[in-house]
Amino acid sequence: MTTSSAPANADRIDLLRTFVRIVDAGSLSAAAAQLGTTQPTISRRLQALEKHFGLRLLQRSTHGMQLTHDGERCLQHARDLLDSWEGIEQDLRGAAQQPSGRLRVLVPHAFGQGQLMAPMLAFLRRYPQISLEWRLHDGLSDLVAEGIDCAIRVGPLEQQDVVAVHVADVPRIVVCAASAAPDPLPTTPAALALLPWVSLTSFYRESVQLQRCQGAGIGKTQERIAIQPRLLTDNLFVLHQAVRDGLGVGIGSAWMMTDDLRSGRLVQLLPGWEAAPLPVHLVFPAGRHRPARLQLFLDAIRESIPGIEGMRVRHVSR
Repeated sequence: MTTSSAPANADRIDLLRTFVRIVDAGSLSAAAAQLGTTQPTISRRLQALEKHFGLRLLQRSTHGMQLTHDGERCLQHARDLLDSWEGIEQDLRGAAQQPSGRLRVLVPHAFGQGQLMAPMLAFLRRYPQISLEWRLHDGLSDLVAEGIDCAIRVGPLEQQDVVAVHVADVPRIVVCAASAAPDPLPTTPAALALLPWVSLTSFYRESVQLQRCQGAGIGKTQERIAIQPRLLTDNLFVLHQAVRDGLGVGIGSAWMMTDDLRSGRLVQLLPGWEAAPLPVHLVFPAGRHRPARLQLFLDAIRESIPGIEGMRVRHVSR
């Protein structure tokens, strides 16, 4: 079979980018959505690339699509070439141009709305040629398949095929409304079991485990207690509102409770005890070149998160 050159109006680098995005997204329609174009356009680009090489790269059927042997070889070459090309552009053009392009960032609902809006907007003001797709999502996502450049994760990491940079920890404290605070205030974790609770089902339901804060005294360092929740929710905003309204005791992120504690609307119970803190990581796909816009965003967020009130930074002793 004789090969044919790609159409003059189809840049070969763009054809390879489209091919890689199709594979990562899992379908032509998903690739089209991520690239902001139509499925017929994506299909034509794939056909142009296959015609250029004279090879079938993807086997399509009613059950989906699968890489051919030639497609697997092409995919690896394409990834290597695109990484090198981005590196060349960044090296030769980066000094003369402002960083540009679009970033897709995944952030948790509460943290993304409550604490990351300010650094995100500051970043966009600083780099006017960068656009941002700011996705709020609390569950796990396949970063590559969904075309996500990076994610900010709060909580334990379960994915192995990513690069994760730890930036801070979120302390989690026990609070209740001042108007509903028990008298006298509890002095031991066991006393909390007698109170009504609001549960955050992502982290606790019918029991909670607390740990003694560093320097908070002697005795047990951890204690688990059974609780009887009046309300169970998977949303931190709902928990916060319900606790403020006096429905029950709750365990929440310190950054969310700071203003109410300062105003006296909330009371921290057992200040010497906390739930295990949640780590905050910047996460991005492994083995990929990081364009300048992504590296600048990572640097900006890594610098801003430790300064958020209520966050805790680990100090490594030398």
